[in-house]
Amino acid sequence: MTPNVAEQCGWLKDKFGLTWQVTSSRMNEMMQSTDAKKVARMTQSILKMKKVEIAALQAAFDDQ
Repeated sequence: MTPNVAEQCGWLKDKFGLTWQVTSSRMNEMMQSTDAKKVARMTQSILKMKKVEIAALQAAFDDQ
């Protein structure tokens, strides 16, 4: 049995070779913001992650 493999931005590949993205409702809310600078900061933050960390994304979104 092949374990799930974590990939960039919360994506994972399961034992059947299917690719899934793990998201949260808060992440989706931030991505829908009309403030392009906030979304850009959050996007840059998530690109560095394998496991999505909502607190870190929120900090980037809030420019903290």
